[in-house]
Amino acid sequence: MIQGCENVRMDPLLRRAPRVAYRNGGVDEALREEGTLAVLGFGRGAATANDPRCFEVALECFDAPAPLEVWQVDAPVVHGAEGALRWSAGGGWLFVSIELDERECGGPRDTALRAYETLRRFVGQRDERHVLRVWNYLGAINQGDGDAERYKLFCDGRASGMGDFFAEGFPAATAIGHHADAPCLQVYLLACDQAGARVENPRQVSAWRYPRQYGRTPPSFARAMTLPAQDALAISGTAAVVGHASAHADDLQAQLQETFANLETLLASAGMAAGFDTHSPLKAYVRHPADVPQVRDFVRQHLPGVPVLLLHGDICRSELLVELDGWRYA
Repeated sequence: MIQGCENVRMDPLLRRAPRVAYRNGGVDEALREEGTLAVLGFGRGAATANDPRCFEVALECFDAPAPLEVWQVDAPVVHGAEGALRWSAGGGWLFVSIELDERECGGPRDTALRAYETLRRFVGQRDERHVLRVWNYLGAINQGDGDAERYKLFCDGRASGMGDFFAEGFPAATAIGHHADAPCLQVYLLACDQAGARVENPRQVSAWRYPRQYGRTPPSFARAMTLPAQDALAISGTAAVVGHASAHADDLQAQLQETFANLETLLASAGMAAGFDTHSPLKAYVRHPADVPQVRDFVRQHLPGVPVLLLHGDICRSELLVELDGWRYA
């Protein structure tokens, strides 16, 4: 619950946050339910459908069977496709996804540029033009040295493709490396016809203010985003970063503790009570499969009952072993 708001009646005109949950079951069943905005499957065996609301995320899940992630809104949903871009909308909310093959676009920089140019043009003409949350998944994210590292090239292309679309402030975001065979870039986002409120972490330098050592173009995201009705917090990819530096290189347990401290600080910065509950789904991206038992034990101890999806993904800094993101509902 948002602190200080227990007796305040929410403005009924503000958009209630989409409900995000993990569930086992069939894709078709989820798509038939009224208000289904998006259905995400994970890994090569993910069950998906030929529907613009479905998206197969190129990250393998350490849980079997991998659950679906389902987004639902309080309104009928329409959907469509424009080339590589797929979208769905309802109740003032918009889900958009795009997947591009780097072999057809010229590498990570040009692929990111094309993806974000396409997204900017589409979202910019919609009523739901306030982008609140973005997810980015690309292969071999840590490959390359210096400014030629693939993540840094992605950041260059993303900024060029965005132009001045986020001049008033960046959305919450995640960027993780996948291990799919195809060199593809996947981007999907949540937008609304009402603005949210950006949240930063006082323990960390804002990402867009990182010094030059992190690349020509600093990462472009807010640490979190409060959704319009202040009924949910969309949390960006959060790892063991203090100030702008990675902490506890190659020490998984210490990184988990630092990441948890950053999550709690974000909640406090957003004016939310401490802790997560059974309605607040999170993702844990784990670099090394051998580390999964330790991550799972940490989650059980520090986040009891919280739905946490464990995924095989590389963090954008090679010394970091784990990253968490997700949702916290008020």
